[in-house]
Amino acid sequence: MAWGPDRWRFYRLVAREAARASRAAGASVTAPPDILARMRVTGLVIAPQDLRTSDATFADDIYAGLFVFAGRSLAASGGSPFDYAAPSPEWADELYGFGWLRHLRAADTALARANARAFVADFIAGRGDAALARQTPVAARRLISFLCQSPLVLEGADHGFYQNFLKAIGRNAQQLERDLRRGVPPQWRLNAAVALCYAGLCCDGIQPILRRATRILTRELDRQILTDGGHRSRDPRFAMDLLLDLLPLRQSYLSRSVEPPMALLRAVDRMLPLLRLLRHPDASLSHFNGMGATDADHLATLLVYDGALARPLMHAPNSGYERLEGGRVVIVADVGACPPLPYSVNAGAGCLAFEMSSGPQRIVVNCGLPASGADLRLLARSTPAHSTASVAHSSSCRFLTRTGWWGERLLADWLIRRRGPVVLSGPSAVAAERAEEADSVVLAARHNGYAPDFGIVHERRWQLFHASVRLEGRDAFLRQGKAQSRGRRLRPQDVAIRFHLHPGIAVRGIPDGLELASALGEVWVFRAENAEIAIEESVYFSGLTGPRRTDQIVLHLRVSEDVEVRWSFERQASAPLRGVAP
Repeated sequence: MAWGPDRWRFYRLVAREAARASRAAGASVTAPPDILARMRVTGLVIAPQDLRTSDATFADDIYAGLFVFAGRSLAASGGSPFDYAAPSPEWADELYGFGWLRHLRAADTALARANARAFVADFIAGRGDAALARQTPVAARRLISFLCQSPLVLEGADHGFYQNFLKAIGRNAQQLERDLRRGVPPQWRLNAAVALCYAGLCCDGIQPILRRATRILTRELDRQILTDGGHRSRDPRFAMDLLLDLLPLRQSYLSRSVEPPMALLRAVDRMLPLLRLLRHPDASLSHFNGMGATDADHLATLLVYDGALARPLMHAPNSGYERLEGGRVVIVADVGACPPLPYSVNAGAGCLAFEMSSGPQRIVVNCGLPASGADLRLLARSTPAHSTASVAHSSSCRFLTRTGWWGERLLADWLIRRRGPVVLSGPSAVAAERAEEADSVVLAARHNGYAPDFGIVHERRWQLFHASVRLEGRDAFLRQGKAQSRGRRLRPQDVAIRFHLHPGIAVRGIPDGLELASALGEVWVFRAENAEIAIEESVYFSGLTGPRRTDQIVLHLRVSEDVEVRWSFERQASAPLRGVAP
């Protein structure tokens, strides 16, 4: 890590995190007794609905001892999955969150119920890695899963197991309450508050926690949900998962004849239209800031609550997303700055990136976030993994990584364990404006993410024509000021403008550009001016079956002074290329 603003941000983050750790340690000694210290769960009143889609076929894999989570698998060979080392941290989060119990419930057999009780009993008995199970978001997911799937787990159970199950729920709630008192990252606070609200509504004996949890939930929703419905993390996946918990929570308040907090009602009403903005016609969400493969059934379930015929939001200035529509063509663009550091653990360096669909066919995509793998996830967050411009093979954001001298690497490792690979710095000035014209819609934006190092400001303009099914784009690179680090003072820089293509698109060169053919029969032509056009390999991390090879269009140029590149996508025909399957 070179001396400069990023290094000072790193040391300030170290100091803040050390202070937070000290306050948390002090709170564990000086804080008054936990609100749940003298309480215990005496019974379950209701079992909330789990809106997440279940699949009974997954139950067959579990019967066979095969546990497939987050793109990784483990064969337990007749033993308990808690006795094995986790293939990845993300796999462990899924296992200890117990969300997979819903698949056993979908099977609706005596064997499924027996298996569910056996796995829960193994966990309650202390099998597994306590440190992995202890993490706040994992504990919050487990508490919600236990409550939602309690009919599955408890049907046919004896009294001893029932009492142990209630004790496990009580211990889980106590842990989350202590986490809230000692201080955890903001997204974890929201997770914990939601789970404790579930516990206060569903359990006898700990009802007093409901008032405190509702108060914290109200505060965090007001802080974290923006006016246009986006979450401060700008992460579509977090927003989708949060809604899948908030909607049943709202119903649980009504089922117990308790008035839901207004912050909860407002959050749900705001967030649903934003998901429509980010949704493509193929029923998947755009790959920005932590979004990978979309569970289409989950999204469809959520959008039912927003009305089947509801129009999507087009303009989300607080969240930094824009949507353009023209006929069958949909464009979703990222025109927002980096989220605040505490919320940036999954944020990508994709400022001014976009995705384009024509009907159900995705054409231009971002690579998306893989389900697991720390190195791959960091690669997927870089600027070259997005359909935007990168300067000197670098990213417009700087991530917290294990670099520098050995002391800095140790500090970085400590920070990553506590806060995750957050964004240290990125574009500080991002501006966007849109205009509706008679035959088109225009969006223009700019960011200064490359100004500190290279003295370059990136501007991008999209113009989508309705009648001609044509997208015209312009990328401008403006030399401004002086680069502040490593002596780079307005030196010529290599720039690459990337357009990652969906794996369903076949591309080949033609005399005046490139021809793109979709498996659904459409043919598009790509043209560009003032840059060298190349077809290069890429990877699509967001495939439902895992990463897939694909292609990308790359425009190469060298920037020594102000320069402008024009490009376009135009639909030519509705016939596939030779050799492309319909």
